[in-house]
Amino acid sequence: MKAGIHPANYRMVVFKDMSNGYAFVTRSAVETKETIKWEDGNEYPLFKMEISHKSHPFFTGQHMFVDSAGRIDKFKRRYGSKKEA
Repeated sequence: MKAGIHPANYRMVVFKDMSNGYAFVTRSAVETKETIKWEDGNEYPLFKMEISHKSHPFFTGQHMFVDSAGRIDKFKRRYGSKKEA
């Protein structure tokens, strides 16, 4: 491999799917601010994801609605409740 082109902070990171709680550990250079204690007793950086292969409709075969940011409620408040005068 070429020297100097790979990230220096390549380490074990926990990726957690926030829609269903599924988590897994893999090597990554992603920037994180949180940590989590894993099943093996070690503490690893935590990266929170909105969707993973355990919750994505393509992989699960079922439609699962995830609205963690409240975008639909915000849209309804802004545009859905307007009445014509």
